[in-house]
Amino acid sequence: MARAAVRESVTVAGLAERARVVRTFVGGVLGPGHPCGDDAGLLVSELFGNSLRYSRSGDLGGTVTVVVVAGGGIVRVEVKDRSGSGVPQLRSAGGDAENGRGLELVARLAARWGWQAYRGLTVTWFELRHG
Repeated sequence: MARAAVRESVTVAGLAERARVVRTFVGGVLGPGHPCGDDAGLLVSELFGNSLRYSRSGDLGGTVTVVVVAGGGIVRVEVKDRSGSGVPQLRSAGGDAENGRGLELVARLAARWGWQAYRGLTVTWFELRHG
């Protein structure tokens, strides 16, 4: 019997030390040995870090919400933050640049990714496909 689709979410403080909580949450929803587990953990870390760096979620009292939807061979992870002055966009990082590669990594590993802004929030998402 096929597993039913799951949808779970968690809201965490907008603190860098919560990145581990977010990765663990995604891994827990997917379960041990899931074919997308490692990539999902890596990519949610990138998006979480961007939320702290570029949105108001990294400000005192800010939060980030992570949603995982899995089923039918697709894993979708959404990272919702309190928008910043810019929008998520790919940029070319030079060979010795210390940052600027996060969304490039998302674009390379994910089957699809994107973002949407509404009511002072930004949701950046990615989808991974398996079997």
